[in-house]
Amino acid sequence: MTTMLAASSIVNSNLSCSSRISSCSDFTSGHSWRPVEAVKLHRKHAARSLHISCAATKPAKSPAEEDWRIKRQLLVEKRVRNVDVKEALRLQKENNFVILDVRPEAEFKEAHPPGAINVQIYRLIKEWTAWDIARRAAFAFFGIFAGTEENPEFLQSVDSKIGKDAKIIVACSTGGTLRPTQNFPDGKQSRSLIAAYLLVLNGYTNVYHLDGGLYTWFKEGLPTVGGEE
Repeated sequence: MTTMLAASSIVNSNLSCSSRISSCSDFTSGHSWRPVEAVKLHRKHAARSLHISCAATKPAKSPAEEDWRIKRQLLVEKRVRNVDVKEALRLQKENNFVILDVRPEAEFKEAHPPGAINVQIYRLIKEWTAWDIARRAAFAFFGIFAGTEENPEFLQSVDSKIGKDAKIIVACSTGGTLRPTQNFPDGKQSRSLIAAYLLVLNGYTNVYHLDGGLYTWFKEGLPTVGGEE
């Protein structure tokens, strides 16, 4: 998550899109630049890159991109409760709780709790608009060649697979926390907490959060299946 936000910060810099793309090209081209040559190159490509600057406008902020403190406030107000992995297993077995695994599909297929349902909150970038190309370039700058984006079908998929009346425990790899700590006075955001925020924001009333994430589940040696069930 941290890497994804860092990559996004490059795309969201104060530079125009054309300037950002040109800078990236200059950095990777291997040329030894001198000021006069740089000015000539800029003039040569200015007209051609102008349409990219106009087309690669960042879409309006989505609820998932809301400030973490706003998300945390709502999660606390809605009494989204943390449960540890052993309690989560008990609730799943005895009280028909559903474990909602919001990790990417590939991670889910490798290993997951039995009976867990996978709806990824982030997916691989699918489109090829100028904005999507710019985002791919930002991820590639960090050596990530499979950049992700918010899954626009997340809520629709959850509703079709689970429904709003279900008792849901949301899980990701490492979880996050609503509890203030010395290093994180406002708690720490995670994919599972973002998913929980979207759920309560859209009328889900029985939402819990897996403390420690599935990393802790696997570490504790709790029941796990690999591949598709």
